[in-house]
Amino acid sequence: MDYTEDEVRNIALNTLGFKNEEGIKADLGQLTTFKSLGFSCKNDNHKPDGWYLPEKKTDVAIIIELKSSKKNIKDAKWIKELLENIKVAQTKYKNVVGILYNGIDVSVYKNLQLYEDSDTLQNKEYYLSLFNHSTIDKQHIYTVTKRINDSLHINFGIKNLYHRMIFTACALVAVKEGALVSVGMDYNDMHNIILNQINKSLKLSRQQNSKLSLLAEVYSEIKMNNYGNQKAINEFIEDVKDISRSVNSDNWNGEDVMGIFFNEFNRYKKKSDSGQVFTPDHITSFMYRLIDVDKDCYVLDAACGSGGFLVKAMCNMIKEAGGINTNKATIIKQQQLFGIEFDREIYALACANMLIHKDGKTNIEQMDTRTNEACKWIKEKTQAKDKVKVLMNPPFERKYGCKKIVANVLDNVPPGTKCAFILPDRKLEKDNMKGLLNHHCLEKIIKLPEKVFETMPTSIFIFETGKKQNNTEIFACYIEDDGLETVKNQGRQDIKDRWQEIEDKWIDIIHKQTGDKSIQWLKPQEHLSYQMPIPEIKLYEEDFMKTALDYVMFKENINKDKLKDNLLTAILYGKDNI
Repeated sequence: MDYTEDEVRNIALNTLGFKNEEGIKADLGQLTTFKSLGFSCKNDNHKPDGWYLPEKKTDVAIIIELKSSKKNIKDAKWIKELLENIKVAQTKYKNVVGILYNGIDVSVYKNLQLYEDSDTLQNKEYYLSLFNHSTIDKQHIYTVTKRINDSLHINFGIKNLYHRMIFTACALVAVKEGALVSVGMDYNDMHNIILNQINKSLKLSRQQNSKLSLLAEVYSEIKMNNYGNQKAINEFIEDVKDISRSVNSDNWNGEDVMGIFFNEFNRYKKKSDSGQVFTPDHITSFMYRLIDVDKDCYVLDAACGSGGFLVKAMCNMIKEAGGINTNKATIIKQQQLFGIEFDREIYALACANMLIHKDGKTNIEQMDTRTNEACKWIKEKTQAKDKVKVLMNPPFERKYGCKKIVANVLDNVPPGTKCAFILPDRKLEKDNMKGLLNHHCLEKIIKLPEKVFETMPTSIFIFETGKKQNNTEIFACYIEDDGLETVKNQGRQDIKDRWQEIEDKWIDIIHKQTGDKSIQWLKPQEHLSYQMPIPEIKLYEEDFMKTALDYVMFKENINKDKLKDNLLTAILYGKDNI
C-alpha cells in the first residue's frame, strides 16, 4: 500500500504519541524551523518533520524525517538530511535519536550512528529508552535475595519458604506500582500499604481473571511469629527497593532479575507439596530456543509453577519485538501467554511474578490440568491460533498425575504444535506412556546434565501433536555438562559465563541433528529414553591369572581365605609359624 507524506505523518503522530506537555515540546509538522524551536543554525529555513525536545537538556531528544512510501529511506540524500538535523539538535542535547520513516520502513539513529532498521514504528517511550540501557549485577541480586530470605526466616519468623517468597513478591509488586513504602514505618503500616496497593493494582485485571484475587488472599494469610525489630523492617524495605530498581531497569530481558530471585529462593526447597520441581533459568532459555519460539508465538505452560517458562518466553519475545516500550510488547503480555497452576499458593506466586514483570492480565488460571475443565480451557485458548508452543516441567510423580497432564496437553492443543516437556529419563517407559505415540510423534529426546535436577536424571521430550509415530525414529543426544558450578551457599551458577556458548553449540547440533558423538537414533518400539553407552569391557593379563588361579584352588578344594591367612603369617612371622 502506498502512503503520501501527509498520511505517513498522521500514522507517525498516532504511533509515537507526540504532544506538547509540561517540560516537553513535541509535534510533527512541515512549517516549523529549528530557529523557531530555539536553535541557532546557518540555514534559517532548516525544518525537521518532527521533534521531541525536553526542557532538561540532559534528557533524550528525538528528531524525525518523514517521506512518502514511494521514497527509499536508504537513499543517501535522505540519510544526509536526517544526520544534519541530528547535528543541529546535538548543539543542545547530548543524546539524540533520529528517525527516518516512510510508512513502511524505519531507520533509527543514536546520535550519528545507525542503531537499527525495522519495519515497525514504535511509540516514543521505546526511542527514549535507547540511551538508558544498564547491566544487571547478578551477584548483587543473589546477595540481596539471600539477605531477604534469611531476615524473613529469622527476624520475622516466617517458616514456610513459599510464604517468604510470596511476601517478598507482593512487596515488589507494591513498590513497582508506586506504593509509598518507606524506611521508618512499623510492620503494620508496611503490611497494610502493600496489601492496599495489591488490591488497587488488581482492580482492572480482576475483570479479566477473578482468580487473581487469590494473590491478596494468600498474602493476608501469611503469619509472622514476630514482627521484626525496626532495623529488620528498614533493611527489608531497602532490599526490596534495591531489587525493584533492577527489575525495572531498561536491561530487562531473558536473564531477568526475578529469574535470579526465584532461583535463589528455590535452592532451599527443591520440591513443593504438589510435586513442583522448579526449572533453572538457563534451562528455560534453552527450551525456548529448542522449539523455535518467537515473538509471534502463543506459549502454554499447563503446570506453570511460579511462572518461570512464561516469564522467560515473555522476556525473550519482548526483546525480539524491540523492547518493553513497544506496542507489540503490550500484545505479548496480554494475549500470547497462557498458564495453569493447581497449587493455590504457587498460583499466587505466579500471579505476583507476572505483575512484577509489568503484566496483570496474562491468562493464568488456578485449576487442575488433569480435569475436563482444564482440557476445555486449553482448547478454547489455543485451538484458533497459529504458532502455539508448549514449554512445561510437570510434576514427575504418578500420584500427581504426570501421565494425565502430558496427555491432556497433547490432546487439546492444535495439531502440529511443538511441545517440550522435562520428565525423568525413563518416565515414558516406566509409566507405560507409549500409547501417546498413537496420536502424537516423539521427535527428540535431549538428556540433561545429571546435576540440573540432582534428585532425578531428566531429559527434554519434544513432541509434535496430531501426528502418529508409526516407525519414525527418535533423535536423541546427551548434554553432559552445562558449565555451571556450585557456589558455597548460593547453589549452581554460571560464574564463568560458559552457558551461552554451550547453549548455542547444542541448539546448532540439535537443529542439524549432527555434530556430536552422543547422538543416537532410537526405534520407538525398543526405547523411549536416551540409552547411556555400556562401558567397554577390557581384559588384562592380571584378570586372567586371577581367574585361572581361583579355578585351580576350586578344583584342588583349597580354602582361599585360609590360604591367605597362612601366607600372611609366613610373610610376617616366618614359614615355621604356618
